[in-house]
Amino acid sequence: MDGNRFVLITGCSGGGKSTLLAELQARGHAVVEEPGRRIVRQELAGGERALPWVDPAAFARRAIDMALADRAAAATAPAGWVFFDRGLIDAAAALESLTGQVVLAPLARAHPYHRTVFLAPPWPEIHTPDAERRHGLDAAVAEYERLERALPALGYTVAILPKVPVAARADFVLAELGREDVIRP
Repeated sequence: MDGNRFVLITGCSGGGKSTLLAELQARGHAVVEEPGRRIVRQELAGGERALPWVDPAAFARRAIDMALADRAAAATAPAGWVFFDRGLIDAAAALESLTGQVVLAPLARAHPYHRTVFLAPPWPEIHTPDAERRHGLDAAVAEYERLERALPALGYTVAILPKVPVAARADFVLAELGREDVIRP
């Protein structure tokens, strides 16, 4: 599977990633919704236990499975960028942090994303918990710091998303990708 066109947007929970993905989708790009939010909705509807605040390891395992399925489905998307709101790296980093099970590097090698990963920094002014995101800013910052360390260790170039309005953020992402000799939509 060619991960070169699969662009990962990750970082601090509540940092504006989903809003950015909606803007990129409005501009005609393929996007993949965050696995975690989909899992939480499914679990809340079904009364299951794989919720991040009930069984975080089970949640991370489900997120890995969903991220792998998302990548397989995205491989059939028309040519061009496919933007992922979180994904395999996030879920594997979380599982490894929770359990000590070495999963991150093997999964990252087997299922790579584009070499530039966009990282949303903590943005306290817009971070708000909701029914699907119940953790506070401290947990979100810890998550960000884990990813900030993991991504370069996996060989990714990290581009920190600027704290600017969403249209300017989308322009930044597309401009960064446009600087490279890679697939263009």
